[in-house]
Amino acid sequence: MACSAKFLLPLLLSISFYINSSLAARNLIQTTNTEFLRTSCTKTTYPKLCYSSLSVHATTFQTSPKLLANTALSVTLSSAKSTFEMMLKLAHSQGINPSEAAAMRDCIEVLRDSAEEIRRSISEMSNTKESDFQLMINDVQTWVSAALTDESTCSDGFAGKAMNGNVKNSVREQVVNIAHLTSNALALINNYASLHG
Repeated sequence: MACSAKFLLPLLLSISFYINSSLAARNLIQTTNTEFLRTSCTKTTYPKLCYSSLSVHATTFQTSPKLLANTALSVTLSSAKSTFEMMLKLAHSQGINPSEAAAMRDCIEVLRDSAEEIRRSISEMSNTKESDFQLMINDVQTWVSAALTDESTCSDGFAGKAMNGNVKNSVREQVVNIAHLTSNALALINNYASLHG
């Protein structure tokens, strides 16, 4: 019995050491990823939104500027899709006046374009070869800028006085959020491009 205790104690100590070392290493990596994100977000127009929207994905991009920019685009696309779905439902709801319905249709169309431009950007960044970097980054910057313009066009469509306050506020709040996410994604793409050159 005493003999097995003699072997058991070192075994338990080594297991404990291994677990503590693994946890410490994981915490260090997490801290490094978080600091990388925090520093990267200072280069965006909306740093708080940048950090809050991307911090849950820190293990995805770790400390890669390319993966961070791609993750920012994916988060933006996800937000654009959910807003698009919300607007489709809203457009078919009761009590929407003709000017709201027209603005909603226009907005749905430009948000569809915006989502497609962001989707193309994600695809382009994922499939590029090193030799085509400058062409790829120019295309991505152009498409993300166009998506930002589309989002502004949608938001502007709800600026009129004939709009119901609740509908206008709901739509504009969602679209402004997408525009801010898009702006941040563009800043992170520009940062990635500057580090690459």
